Formats: sequence, structure tokens, C-alpha cells
Amino acid sequence: MNAVLHSLGSLSGFLVRGFGLTMLVSLATVAQAVDLIFSGGPVITLDRGDRVAEALAVDEGRIVAVGSLAEVSVFATDATRHIDLAGKALLPGFVDSHSHANFIGLQAMSANLLPAPDGEGNSIGALQRVLREYIDSEPLLTESVGWVVGFGYDDSQLAEQRHPTRQDLDAVSTDVPIVIIHQSGHLGVANTLGLKLSGVGPDTPDPDGGAFRREADGRQPNGVAEEYAFFRLLFAALAKVDADMQERMLVAGVKSMASFGYTTAQEGRASPETMGAMSRVAARDVLPIDLVAYPDMLMVDEGFSPSRQYHNRYRVGGVKLTIDGSPQGKTAWLSEPYHVPPLGQDDSYAGYAAITSDVVNASVLKAWANDWQILVHANGDAAIDALIGAVAEAQKAHPQVDNRPVLIHGQTLREDQVDALKTLGIFPSLFPMHTFYWGDWHRDSVLGAQRAEHISPTGWLRERNMIFGSHHDAPVALPNSMRVLSATVTRRTRSGQVLGTQHRVDVATGLRAMTIWPAWQHFEEDDKGTLEVGKLADLVVLSRNPLAVDPETLVDIGVMATYKEGILVYDGDAQR
Repeated sequence: MNAVLHSLGSLSGFLVRGFGLTMLVSLATVAQAVDLIFSGGPVITLDRGDRVAEALAVDEGRIVAVGSLAEVSVFATDATRHIDLAGKALLPGFVDSHSHANFIGLQAMSANLLPAPDGEGNSIGALQRVLREYIDSEPLLTESVGWVVGFGYDDSQLAEQRHPTRQDLDAVSTDVPIVIIHQSGHLGVANTLGLKLSGVGPDTPDPDGGAFRREADGRQPNGVAEEYAFFRLLFAALAKVDADMQERMLVAGVKSMASFGYTTAQEGRASPETMGAMSRVAARDVLPIDLVAYPDMLMVDEGFSPSRQYHNRYRVGGVKLTIDGSPQGKTAWLSEPYHVPPLGQDDSYAGYAAITSDVVNASVLKAWANDWQILVHANGDAAIDALIGAVAEAQKAHPQVDNRPVLIHGQTLREDQVDALKTLGIFPSLFPMHTFYWGDWHRDSVLGAQRAEHISPTGWLRERNMIFGSHHDAPVALPNSMRVLSATVTRRTRSGQVLGTQHRVDVATGLRAMTIWPAWQHFEEDDKGTLEVGKLADLVVLSRNPLAVDPETLVDIGVMATYKEGILVYDGDAQR
């Protein structure tokens, strides 16, 4: 930062915020040159006044002026670099409310089995073709681990309206083990060789919190595995991932996030191995954007100590607990049965918990006892009930703790549960993008029309003046920021219908759910989330102003550039 502002420190930031740009401009006569000035397009601050400015100045990674071009130009000298937005929009960099940065890298290195519009996986035949082409390409991941890995198939989008089976994958290859991962990340399928190498056969029992789906004889696994049963297949497939490959996946995932305008990424359920990879990558100082990690609560060692401070753009923010599965995979834990039960289940089937209530209560209490922030995956309303009960008890035991607990997904939130979240101070990180990817499936098969209307009920939150995060949960979906914004605002399904009109929000609210509100979620609201003097110059350039377009066209807006603390970390023009 320039010499004057540096010497004034926090006082100057206070004066500028309290009394406006005039105080800052008055210092310009003795200030050194700023590094960058952006102008030529709308500067969308998302501050409390909803200002749209003409220009923004950056020096040593922080914003030092926001205002009219004339006001900001006072800071320019011959050494200042001017960036002409050419009509494009400048916004705060997006803050990831929830995803899995490491597995985004796995997705990038795997066979792309996603259905349209993100891939070609709309039939089992198409999945088989993509897998064969992937094998023929001699992929680095297969060379490293000895397995073929595919990511993103979705039974709800397949023409056959079913999961692939081991026989379907055997038709691709019987010579190499194959595992394909459901788009939810909570289910998967292995071929016969993959099952064998995972130690799964007719006599293999279902694990707690998971299930191997069986063939007609009720014994032989058909290749499809849910939750902890699926994790057995995945761990076998990735057992030979070495340190180098782990680090490659992590860096690839973080770079993918930056390409969609994110300047803060999250690893929302880290294993000890992933934690090691993140620490090594951070030690090499190669992370282009900030990365905050939340290790799995059930894998945390004694002496665990989260931090609010980044080291080489990396920190450990708290812990993650997972109570249930996914609604689209029909493993989320509901209080009422699924509209159409999955194959092999009767009409009373309502999903299941991945962990016991004792584990939920003890884990949440431990987080409060240690003043750890805790993120809790709870999709079904029965799982959300378990979270609410556990938090209420933990707060009674430790009323002085303010750790900003986070509900992850919360897709089947009931209205009475929204009231409980507000009372307990639980931050909801919701998943409105489901309305696009699986809205029709939720309505027709998962929940039925009435419950599906209220999936990710952002309208109920805003009626109560509650803030929330809107996430993509990549690699469940691509970390497509504009798809997140579009779905949060329009709630359009793949078929073009609106799912839950009362839960639509305006564009500014949708943007806040991707910037300042998740910054608050991460205890970083003083540094990120709005374009204000003193904050980090974490910026994204969009092809159009999202506040000025037809909301139905939000998804067509492109990410043109991403800046982390004033440094260009993604150049969209260079990728074209």
C-alpha cells in the first residue's frame, strides 16, 4: 500500500469508510503511485449502499479508492497500469460457500460422464463410448493408479432411467478395473474386476451408513454402491495415488475455481491425505487463490488447531461433519418417504443417516468445546433435525462460543426449521443450483411436487432477513459461478419450468450469496466480499453487468478475468 495509507494503518480505513472518498482523495497529493486502476465499465461494489462506481484503484493487493473516474484518476502516475474494462463489469471475487477443491481436480483428470449441458453422458451407451475414448487416450490418472475413473454420470438424466451396472462397465473392459462416480458424489459403480479388487462379493455385508445394491438373487452385488459402500470402491481405486498426483489434482481443482471467478476456494471434507497435499502445495507457494480446508470431523487428531490466518493462501478453517447423503441419489435422510423409492426399497423408504445420533451429538459438542467452526452436511429434513438438536445442546453447554456453525445443503429445509436456524445462529449454505440440474427429478421422483417446490428455500430465509450462501458443491457440478447465480435467481429446471416461484431472489441478493455473505461465513467479511477501500483486491471481470441483463440470460455471462489481490490469475481471453 502507498506510504501514507500504510502509516495510517487501520485508522485510514476507518476514516475512509466513515466519511467517504474525500478523505482518501485528499491524501493523494502526498501518496505514491497506485499499481492498477480499473475503469471503462461498471464497478459493482455490492456495498451497503449498492454503489456502482466508475473506477477502482489497487495498490499492493488492496483497494485504495472506489468512485468516479475523476476521483480515482488522482492516484495515477506514469507507473500506474490502467485496465480498460471496455464495458465489462468488475465485481468482488466470488467466495466459495461450499465445494471440494481437491475432487474438482479428480473430476478434471477423469472421464467426463456428465450429462448435457456439461458433457455427453445422457445414455448408458454414451457413457460406454466416453469411457472407451478415455481409455484410448492413455490418461495420466489411469497410468498412476491402475484404474479407469469416470466422473459425473446421473441416472436421472440417462435415457434408460437407471444406474449402470457392473455388466454395463464390463462391456467397456474386463481387463482393467473401472469405477464411475455419480454426479452427487455419494454413489458409484464398479465393473466386476473393480468389485473383486475392492474385496466386494456376494458375502460382503453392507457397511453402516451405506449399501451395495444386489442382483435378483439378493446376494451378488450389481456394481452400484451407496455412501460408505461406495467409498470402499473409491478408496480402492485411488489407493495408489501418490503425493505428486495428489498435489496435481489439488492445483488443477483450485485453478478450475479461479477460471469461474472464485478467489476463495474451499475443501469441504478433507481426509488426512488431502490435508497433507494441501500443506505441501501451500509450502511451495503455488496456490493462485485462497484455499480454506475443513477436515472430516471423524478423522481429526488430537491437537487439531484451526486458524483464521492464511499462510501462502492456505488455512484450516474448522471441521466438517456429514450426517446423510444426497436427495438426487435418494440417500438423504427424510422425515417422510421418497416419492418414488429406489429399486429394492418399499414405499416406506425415507433414506438413512450416515452416522448415529450419538456421533452427531458428540461431534457437535466437541466442536463447541474447542471453539471450532463446524460445517455440517445435512440434506434431508430428518438430518437437519438432528443437527438442530445437537447445536441447541452444545450452545447450552457452551453459551459463550460464537463459532458461526454452517448447515451445508439443507435442501429439504422445512419452514419451522428455518426459524430454528435463525434462533440458533446457524448459517445456511444452500444449493439452489439443484433446481436446474435436478429440479424435474425432485418433482417427479425424489420428493413429489409439493416438497420439491421448497427445495433450497431461499425465499423463507429472506422473509426473515437471514443471509445465506449459494454453492455449487463441485465436483457435484462444475464450479460454474454464473450457473449458480442463474439458478438462485430464476430457479429454472432443465425443462424450463420454475420450481418454487416464492423462493426466487433478485440478482443483487444472488450475488451477495456468492460474495459478502460467504465471506462472513468464513470470518473474512472485513477483507473480502465487497469492493470497498481497505479490502483485498479480489476481483472478477464479467462479460456483462449481471444487474443490467434479463435474469434469464445470466447463465450466458462469461468470466473474462480473475484477480487475486490485484494479480491476474485467470485470463479468459488467453483461453479462447
